[in-house]
Amino acid sequence: MNILSLFVLIPALMLLGLWLAKNLNQVRGVMVTGASLLLALSVWLTIWFIGQRSAGNDAEMLLTASVDWFKPLNIKYAVGVDGISVVMLLLSSIIVFTGTFASWQLKPLTKEYFLWFTLLSTGVFGFFICTDMFTMFMFYEVALIPMYLLIGVWGSGHKEYSAMKLTLMLMGGSALLILGILGIYYFNGLYSGEFTMNVNEIAKTSHLIPVGIQNAFFPFIFIGFGVLGALFPFHTWSPDGHASAPTAVSMLHAGVLMKLGGYGCFRVAMYLLPEAAQELSWIFIILTTISVVYGALSACVQTDLKYINAYSSVSHCGLVLFAILMMNQTACTGAILQMLSHGLMTALFFALIGMIYGRTHTRDIRELAGLMKIMPFLAVGYVIAGLANLGLPGFSGFIAEMTIFVGSFGADPLAGDPSSSFRMVATIIACMSIVVTAVYILRVVGKILYGEVENKHYLTLTDATWDERVAVICLIFCVAGLGTFPFWVSDVISPSAGNILQSIGVM
Repeated sequence: MNILSLFVLIPALMLLGLWLAKNLNQVRGVMVTGASLLLALSVWLTIWFIGQRSAGNDAEMLLTASVDWFKPLNIKYAVGVDGISVVMLLLSSIIVFTGTFASWQLKPLTKEYFLWFTLLSTGVFGFFICTDMFTMFMFYEVALIPMYLLIGVWGSGHKEYSAMKLTLMLMGGSALLILGILGIYYFNGLYSGEFTMNVNEIAKTSHLIPVGIQNAFFPFIFIGFGVLGALFPFHTWSPDGHASAPTAVSMLHAGVLMKLGGYGCFRVAMYLLPEAAQELSWIFIILTTISVVYGALSACVQTDLKYINAYSSVSHCGLVLFAILMMNQTACTGAILQMLSHGLMTALFFALIGMIYGRTHTRDIRELAGLMKIMPFLAVGYVIAGLANLGLPGFSGFIAEMTIFVGSFGADPLAGDPSSSFRMVATIIACMSIVVTAVYILRVVGKILYGEVENKHYLTLTDATWDERVAVICLIFCVAGLGTFPFWVSDVISPSAGNILQSIGVM
C-alpha cells in the first residue's frame, strides 16, 4: 500500500474507533491517538520529502501510485505529492491535532461531533494527496458535506441559517466544478487523443485545447474553487459560517478547508487551462483585490470577535488567490506561504475566541475589557495572534505577505506584457490592507484585554485549562517557527510552484 493512503486510512480507522467507543474517555483516546498519528506521519513525510530533494530527486511528484477505479470514465485512485501538497498535509494535521484539544470539553453529543469532524478531516487529507480530478472532487465533497451538521447542530447564533447558506453556496460552487472537470476531461481527450482524469497527464497536453474552449471552462473551475476561497462576491457565506461554527470547526474550516479553494485554483484551473489563465487573469485580479481590501475594511466595523476574524480571513484568503494570479514564482511561493500562515494564525484566533466565549458567554467587544488581568495566558495568546495577523516581523504573517507583495509588484510573467502596470496598481491597492489590518487588530486588543473590568462577574473566571494550553502553545510555536525559519518551507514550495508555472508557460 502506498504510504500516502495512510492519510485516508487513519481517519477511516478513527471513524470506526469512534463508532465503537462506549464513553467520553474512549472517544477522546481515539481522537488523540489518530490525530497524533496523522501529525507524526505528516512530519515524517515532510522530512523525507526534503531529504529526497536534497539527494537530487527532482521528479515533479513523489510517492505516486494509481489504481483503476471506474474504467469507462478513466477514473483512478491516483496519489502523489509535491512540495505544495506536503506542506498542506502538514498544516492539516496540525489543525486536526490542535482542534482535538480545543474540543476536549465539548458537549453534548461529543461522540457524534467527533465523527463528523473526522469525516471532514478525511476529505481534506484525501483532496491533498490525490492527482485524479474526479477523486479530488469526491474528497472535496466529503470535506464540505459535514459542515452543515457541524454548524447546524453544534454551532451558535443563527446556526441553521448559516449552515444552510454555507451549504447552498458551496454546493453551487461544486456544480460549477463538475462542469469544468468534465469539460477539461472531454476536450483534452478530444484534442490529445487520450482520455484521462490525471492532473499531471492532462497538463502535458492541455495546450492542445483551443483557447476559446479554455476561456469557456476556466471561470467554472476558478469560481468553483474560488467560492471556497472567499472570492468576491461569492464570499458572503464565510463570515456567517465562521461566526456560527463551534471552535474546532472554525479552526479547521478557516485554517484548512478554505485552502482547498486556493490549492484547487492553482493546481487545476491555472495548471490545466494555461492560456485561459493568462488571458482572463485580469478579471480575477480585480475581484481578488476587492476581496483583500473589502475584507479588511469590513473587519474594522464589526463588534463580534468571530465576525472580525471571519472578515479578516476573507482578506487574507483573497491575498492567496491574488498572488497565484500574478503567475511568477516569488508571488506563487508567497501564496502557499500565506496558506500556511493564515491557516495557523486563524486557527489560533478562533481557538482563543472560543475559549474566551466559553467563559464570558459573549463575543461582543463592547462588553469585554480587562481580560489580561483575569485570563493572562489566553490574553497573551491573543496578542501574539494579533501581532502575527498584522504582519509583525518574526511571525508567519510578515514573511508570507512580504513575499506576495514583492513578487506581485514585480510580476511580469510575459515578456513585454502591457498589463504589468495594471498588476503594480492592483498590488499597491492590496497593500493598503496592511494598514487597515493593523487598525482593527490593535483596536480589538486594546478594547478587550486592557482597561478596567466592567463586568465584575468576569473576576471569578478562570484561565486556560491544560487541554486549551496544549492547543494554543502548539499553534504559537508553529506561527513563530514559520516566521523565524521560513526558508526551509519556501525551499520545499518554490520548485513545485515553478513546475506549475513552467507548464503554464510563464517561466
